[in-house]
Amino acid sequence: MSTSARVPSAVPGEPADFRTVMAHTPEILGAFFDLYAAFWQSEVLPAQLKELTRIRNARVTDCGY
Repeated sequence: MSTSARVPSAVPGEPADFRTVMAHTPEILGAFFDLYAAFWQSEVLPAQLKELTRIRNARVTDCGY
């Protein structure tokens, strides 16, 4: 997986990144951030386990962020 976006930014003057590419569909972007916030604020899983999972996923997908 690449850290370079394959879709141009929807925000004039801004580089293509996750946020600016997702801005092509604001309703999906809003829903994603609502879900993301609910996941990280939930206490079903310990914060340390969520962070370790995030780091492993980034490594497996070769994410540069």
